[in-house]
Amino acid sequence: MQWRSIVVGLLVLRVLLNCAVWLVFGLGPSWGFDFPIKFTFNLHKIELLKDGDGATVKTNAWSQHMYDNRNPQANTCSKISGNSPKKSYLSFFQEGRDEYERKYSSFPDALKVKMRGMARDMFYFGYDNYMKFAFPEDELNPIACEGRGPDVLNPSNININDVLGNYSLTLIDALDTLLILGNVTEFHRAVRLVIETVSFDKDSTVQVFEANIRILGSLISAHILLTDPRNPFGDIALKDYDNELLHMAHDLAVRLLPAFENTSTGIPYPRVNLKKGVPPDSINETCTAGAGSLLVEFGILSRLIGDSTFEWVARRAVKALWNLRSNETGLLGNVVNIQTGQWVGRQSGLGAGMDSFYEYLLKSYILFGEKEDNRMFSAAYESIQSHLRRGREACNEGEGDPPLYVNVNMFNGQIMNTWIDSLQAFFPGLQVLNGDVENAICLHAFYYAIWKRFGALPERYNWQLQAPDILFYPLRPELVESTYLLYQATKNPFYLHVGMDILESLEKNAKVRCGYATLHHVVDKSKEDRMESFFLSETCKYLYLLFDEDNPLHKSESKYIFTTEGHIVPVDQRFREKSWEDQFPCEEPINKPPANISNCERIPEERRYSLPLKSIYMRQNAVSPS
Repeated sequence: MQWRSIVVGLLVLRVLLNCAVWLVFGLGPSWGFDFPIKFTFNLHKIELLKDGDGATVKTNAWSQHMYDNRNPQANTCSKISGNSPKKSYLSFFQEGRDEYERKYSSFPDALKVKMRGMARDMFYFGYDNYMKFAFPEDELNPIACEGRGPDVLNPSNININDVLGNYSLTLIDALDTLLILGNVTEFHRAVRLVIETVSFDKDSTVQVFEANIRILGSLISAHILLTDPRNPFGDIALKDYDNELLHMAHDLAVRLLPAFENTSTGIPYPRVNLKKGVPPDSINETCTAGAGSLLVEFGILSRLIGDSTFEWVARRAVKALWNLRSNETGLLGNVVNIQTGQWVGRQSGLGAGMDSFYEYLLKSYILFGEKEDNRMFSAAYESIQSHLRRGREACNEGEGDPPLYVNVNMFNGQIMNTWIDSLQAFFPGLQVLNGDVENAICLHAFYYAIWKRFGALPERYNWQLQAPDILFYPLRPELVESTYLLYQATKNPFYLHVGMDILESLEKNAKVRCGYATLHHVVDKSKEDRMESFFLSETCKYLYLLFDEDNPLHKSESKYIFTTEGHIVPVDQRFREKSWEDQFPCEEPINKPPANISNCERIPEERRYSLPLKSIYMRQNAVSPS
């Protein structure tokens, strides 16, 4: 019994030391203790088991290393925010086996119904207040109860202006969420409002990436759902609907096309003015995710209207980026010069500036069936596992820390800094789609441990210091998305508990007078007056679907994928067909496009376009919906 007294004494001393650190510095290095804990996973059960009396420090233990904390190259993606090493995150899960079993092994149906209702109420509290106080402006300021549009007085405020285009962003972004929640009446009303009130003929300079994923993707998704003859959501036909949403999507895509002109590499400019094209003072640098995450939306649009232009330019950009990867590591950087093809940012990671590039390689293959997309994703995933992954070789056994994906130099694989960002929390969901469920479970646990500690995910987290580098949380959906996909893959009630934890944290920490506000500081829970559109489009949607087993999306015979903005798109045979190949069958090249990777890459460049880009740009209303 004497050893038990010693252990208890040490625990009490550790608690007192942690409290002292908290009082002095505002946040401690960890709330947990360094008892080694083993994760034992399978598809049906997750157990946390205590191991041994001590841990041996190994060189593959990422929490033991200190590295040069250099500032990363700044990039042009609006999802990226400010800069930046010791305790295992497993310390957050160190309840005993019996306690763990009691807490996580089941989730009553009544509680599931309650959580589904909370998720629904959360969405409508934000949506209804947006419609009441903000529409037709782009976003809701939930504290002031007023609308927000572009910052016209400060054009350099790209944090706002990259996203907001004066086109009722939040309403458009939320269209398919209304249908997921089963509100066909409001879905119809919202569609009519969009058709009647929204125009893209605006003197607004927006980021191509954000306009694509938030606006173009939502319009396409809503159009497909409205016109799907299989009626997965019931009879939702809208009287007198004449493909207006598809016309609008085509109009917007045409206005984004100038970004692809006058670049030596085929990689697009990061921003365009919707009325005037690329601004004369536009920079020549863009991030990998921004330039390489257009293929899903552009590809679906091309296949819906029978015009190869949009898919072709998006594929050309992906191929151009892919050809710039390191010969040594197979990795890409995060910022590139679109004219020279030189890497301005050499950091390679899974978060801001790179995340959706990898996501869309796999999802493009799932949608379009192009073998080249699968080949690129498989090679990229292998490089990620070889050069970004740190920790023990096996997720569930062996010595050293559990896996973590770090930021490295693309050319030599050396760690560049000791932080990761919250956007990386999407990657477990992508690993689920790729069939790597065990590694997905481990990485998800790392991010959930951070959430348990703060009740939110800080924008950047220093894994060496075990403390945030950037403290705000703008209601991002990535952890919720991975939680939902892991539950769909495993049906383990643990993920329902995770979702409940996230839902209750948001309700407690982010709810304000007219909606849900960005957390300015994840420790003191101070707030910023902004509710980004992805909160309704993704965060609320994934939370609702997590607890709604009987949703038509889950019961339909059709299979769906989610775009990077959470818009649902069916995996449909028609998206694996290219009507333009009937017009221009493959033939020997005259001047082969340098970066075309479609199945018909032997078609002469001048014949691949139904019209030159500039002519298409002028021909904005000539759409032939299929």
